[in-house]
Amino acid sequence: MATITGPLKPEDKKVVGEALQGALVDLLDLSLLAKQAHWNVIGHNFRQIHLHLDEIVAFARAHADTVAERAVALDVTPDGRAGTVANSTKVPQLDSGYLDVGKVVAAMTDILESVGRRMRERVGATEEADPVTQDIFIAVTQDVEKHHWMMQAQR
Repeated sequence: MATITGPLKPEDKKVVGEALQGALVDLLDLSLLAKQAHWNVIGHNFRQIHLHLDEIVAFARAHADTVAERAVALDVTPDGRAGTVANSTKVPQLDSGYLDVGKVVAAMTDILESVGRRMRERVGATEEADPVTQDIFIAVTQDVEKHHWMMQAQR
């Protein structure tokens, strides 16, 4: 079996690996929650929110792939299994069933704020350990904060 080696010192690899895994869980759960809301949103301005939720799904999935591939490049095995996400997520969860537009906007605003806060923590945690990974986290944070603003503006 081929082995993957990474450029980081063991102590930096640990810090960066934990940050990457946490980001992967956040992004996968964000994509699942946004899709759940997309399917179940009802009410005034339904279409606008419905489409915005798909934009969130798309950016979260794209960044999740980048984060997981960065982990592998550093010899950190990413774990995006449903059980891992379910057992380790820190993302606020949605109610089940149909959700009024106002409730979706409020919930997604909270969800995006939560993910954005943790992404900013990861930006700080990787500044010294791996500036390349930090750049990825900065890009993710930029998108999370943009969509957070857009959700807030719909309140």
